[in-house]
Amino acid sequence: MSQASQHGKWTLSSSDDDNDDPLPSASNNNSPLLFGSPPPDQHTSSESNHNSPKIGSNFHQPKHDPDPPPSIEVKPEPKSDTVTAATPLSIGSEARHAAQASQLKPVKYESNQSSPFLAGKRKKDDDSISGWALSDSDDDDKDKGQSSGQKDPQPKRSNPKLKKAKVEERPPSPHGRTYYIDEPDDFFETSVPPVNDTYRFYLNKVTGLEKRYNTGALHIKEILSPLFGTLKESVQFNYCFDIAWMLQQYPPEFRDKPVLIVHGDKREAKARLLQQAQPYSQVRFCQAKLDIAFGTHHTKMMLLWYEEGFRVVILTSNMIRADWYQKTQGLWMSPLYLRLPKGSPETAGESPTLFKRDLLEYLGAYRAPEIADWIQRIREHDLSETRVYLIGSTPGRYLGSDMERWGHLRLRKLLRDHTRPIPNEEKWPVIGQFSSIGSMGLDKTKWLAGEFQRTLTTLGKSSLRPDPPMHLIYPSVDDVRTSLEGYPAGGSLPYSIQTAQKQIWLHSYFHRWQAETTGRSHAMPHIKTYMRASPDFTQLAWFLVTSANLSKAAWGALEKNNTQVMVRSYELGVLYVPSAFSMSTFPVQMDVFPATTPSTAFPVPFDLPPKCYSSKAMDVEHSLHPGSRHTR
Repeated sequence: MSQASQHGKWTLSSSDDDNDDPLPSASNNNSPLLFGSPPPDQHTSSESNHNSPKIGSNFHQPKHDPDPPPSIEVKPEPKSDTVTAATPLSIGSEARHAAQASQLKPVKYESNQSSPFLAGKRKKDDDSISGWALSDSDDDDKDKGQSSGQKDPQPKRSNPKLKKAKVEERPPSPHGRTYYIDEPDDFFETSVPPVNDTYRFYLNKVTGLEKRYNTGALHIKEILSPLFGTLKESVQFNYCFDIAWMLQQYPPEFRDKPVLIVHGDKREAKARLLQQAQPYSQVRFCQAKLDIAFGTHHTKMMLLWYEEGFRVVILTSNMIRADWYQKTQGLWMSPLYLRLPKGSPETAGESPTLFKRDLLEYLGAYRAPEIADWIQRIREHDLSETRVYLIGSTPGRYLGSDMERWGHLRLRKLLRDHTRPIPNEEKWPVIGQFSSIGSMGLDKTKWLAGEFQRTLTTLGKSSLRPDPPMHLIYPSVDDVRTSLEGYPAGGSLPYSIQTAQKQIWLHSYFHRWQAETTGRSHAMPHIKTYMRASPDFTQLAWFLVTSANLSKAAWGALEKNNTQVMVRSYELGVLYVPSAFSMSTFPVQMDVFPATTPSTAFPVPFDLPPKCYSSKAMDVEHSLHPGSRHTR
């Protein structure tokens, strides 16, 4: 359905594995922060741009609106003369395809006040080309914009003097062409950045923060730079792609190297993705099989093959500009894996965490010939230095011992086998932090407490099943309003009204996003983390960074009287347990930045203890922020 607001029109969509069950009459007073259309990454999957407005007592019942929302204050975009790589395209799944029509007539977005948190200077673009595009990753329809006064537009002749090839053409912002601010001259590293050799867990750099909060963080340009190796070939697994932008993040000397893109798009979305790559002969594709309804390819991983060796990066960011701009993201970067001597046995190069075996098993689950060469390359390298456990999800229904190969049952098995019971563990809270919420049933026993919480509370082989506190961190309306991106940041935080109204019980678990320890309180989280903390929040029993949001589609759900588990989506993350680092627990790092030296304390991305939503927030902040499409 579409709904009008002062920001224009926005569209509601269900999230994750929602169905079309009739909604109970809404009692909006207990609804939490809700963000508009579901992400393309969850049944209504999506992931990197989310928004929502307020659901007050006067909010009328949503109805399905099959037509794309008309735009207001239409201001057509002029034809661009800049030499760009590809024909303007819309990016994403069919769930978002209807929304692309409004890109042709973008709503002009103006603000008389600049955010107090922006520390940089905005690029001075011509106001005539400012507009509200639906997605950071979607190329604007530059060729279709015409002046409203031209009744019979004539073909525009290209003027060689106007065609200025740029090193990087910024993709359209969902908030207008003048939205992005310039990174300062010292934003990118020119030498090997500080490396946390202990945990190899990093946050992304955020534009607009003080320099100290980016010291020790990484940007995609640095990850792909010669600072980490001489690149020969790479694979990008992800959900959302802006191919032209992605290729510009490779340094010029690596920009023509072969790139394999692993995606889950189908039909029209796939056609648009392939069209993006037409100008680039070095780009090839591998389509992930999604045989279960509402599943998505949500895994975010890089495989980087160097002259010197091989590297794996598992992250939470989509391959679009907005995800690397002013959002909080996280990643694990492997050590440089060296090539094994010829003739090494097949079991050589394995780590104590069996990371090599598990990575090969995950890649094999794609059953894709395009990945076969990479599987062989991994076999030929030494991954023995890896100290994390791999946790993946792949679509399917699994029985018997296969049930523990994927999803939250895989996490449960690892926690049972590689952690130990802790005295008074019933007082050690479980913390989950995510950017999207799926349907979990009419009460907590249906999945959250009945399955998922049991997994998160597992510690060793203890038969005790304590019921510790559970804190779920999800930004409030006020968190989004005061963020670096403002309300449009809600576009990356999808939680549909339909789903929220069916699970009002969930809202009592919610805690706000606050991250003063990393300087990222105003950089809305697209990172997903789960952990078990001590009662005083100074120690961790384990820590997980992953692509998986809070949904059954991502983590799996038991079926047939718990005799099988069904997983809809591809997900990937890494688990840290103290035993792999010869520790009993992880101390929590108090001051994460600047990160200039290795530390045995763990850099949790947000403040502990989490802060509950206020009762006022629970009563008043029932909102859906108008904004751009979702990106999960």
